Amino acid sequence: MRCLGTGIGWRPEIADDIERLPGIDWVEVVAENICPGHLPDALERLRERGTTVVPHGVSLGLGGAERPDAGRLAALAERAEALGSPLVTEHIAFVRAGGPRTASPTAEAGHLLPVPRTRDALDVLCENVRIAQESLPVPLALENIAALIAWPGEELTEGQFLAELVERTGVRLLIDVANLHTNHVNRGEDPAAALDELPTSAIAYVHVAGGVERDGVWHDSHAHPVTQPVLDVLAELCARTTPPGVLLERDENFPAGDELAAELDAIRAVTAKAAPEALETRDIPEAREAQVAREAQVAQVAQVAQVALVAAGSVSAPQAVEGARERIALAQTSLLSSLVAGAPAPEGFDRRRLGVQSRALAAKRADVVGKVAPELPRILGADYRPAFLAYARGRPMTGGYRRDALAFAEHLLAAERPEDPAARRELTQWWRERSGPAPVRPGPAARLARAARRALLGR
Repeated sequence: MRCLGTGIGWRPEIADDIERLPGIDWVEVVAENICPGHLPDALERLRERGTTVVPHGVSLGLGGAERPDAGRLAALAERAEALGSPLVTEHIAFVRAGGPRTASPTAEAGHLLPVPRTRDALDVLCENVRIAQESLPVPLALENIAALIAWPGEELTEGQFLAELVERTGVRLLIDVANLHTNHVNRGEDPAAALDELPTSAIAYVHVAGGVERDGVWHDSHAHPVTQPVLDVLAELCARTTPPGVLLERDENFPAGDELAAELDAIRAVTAKAAPEALETRDIPEAREAQVAREAQVAQVAQVAQVALVAAGSVSAPQAVEGARERIALAQTSLLSSLVAGAPAPEGFDRRRLGVQSRALAAKRADVVGKVAPELPRILGADYRPAFLAYARGRPMTGGYRRDALAFAEHLLAAERPEDPAARRELTQWWRERSGPAPVRPGPAARLARAARRALLGR
């Protein structure tokens, strides 16, 4: 595995600090937030300095019931090629559910949700990973996620689930030690036990991030300093292997550059004590060629193992995976409907935890819409957040956050809100400038929407 060194998640808000930080070997960017051919100047300057850039996707939903979207895969591949990246990363999660398999509208979670650690989910995930691997120009690594909730009836531990995923697909792993700590607090899972079961040779790199505990629940916020328990999990990992790269994540409440530097120093202090078996190979051509040959051999072994597992009946044949997709689709749709649309809690879930997760999803949605459309909090003032949370309670997000912002504005205006006439005129003008003509669709809901649109436009 290529040695990356010490890195940090690149965000526009701290771009200047990142340029000045000493010892930054590489950065990770959210793939969906950059446009090939129009990279931010600060990111271009890092690349010119020789800093490696890795795109980190958040929207594929490889743990979902459906096959990965070809357009999303093509976009991720395009970013990897534009950045000259050695690999791309994504998550073991589902981010949307519904659709034709469940005869229900597709709803977006706006967040990474856990997949059940079952044979069905593993079969679906493995097939989705193989589809993604065939579409990407560089290796793929997948991240374990943090979770507030646990699925009932799970058949595998996290370590077993990840180990079998690697064995069957040859995929790399992005191990987030903060997420292991989160699952320890929220789900009682032992990070050391998970690390013992991991194929450490498959680790591409490691995430480290901060969080906060509220009412006995750990929130993986990426908005707080890295805590000692998270560094302790990193130390546990480093006692077993030398991670090829370690990266600090921060997405909110960005501290001053010297505080970021101190967190990076704390991470380096832990990794300096790592198991000594890994060697730096990126500048040694012979070692690099040997590394490539070893990785190709690993991929070939994974393919052979997959054939053998299918023949032995340990892995479902492709036609049988369709049945698993149907079952996973129904289960994930039921869970997501409970979280974002007010549907009853599925049997076996902790209802209190579902409530915590539901409120967290709505709060995140309000925060992101407020950033995507900053005019809305300005126009609505203190009423923005309670109004949005009330709107979101029974209305799942079905498009992106920009579409969500428009739908929220439409909802308010159709109810003749806000009450202040000047604010309502400003909101109407904002909505008019951003809502283009919509295609005519049949049905009573579409007729009602057209009538509301005509009323809003004064026609």
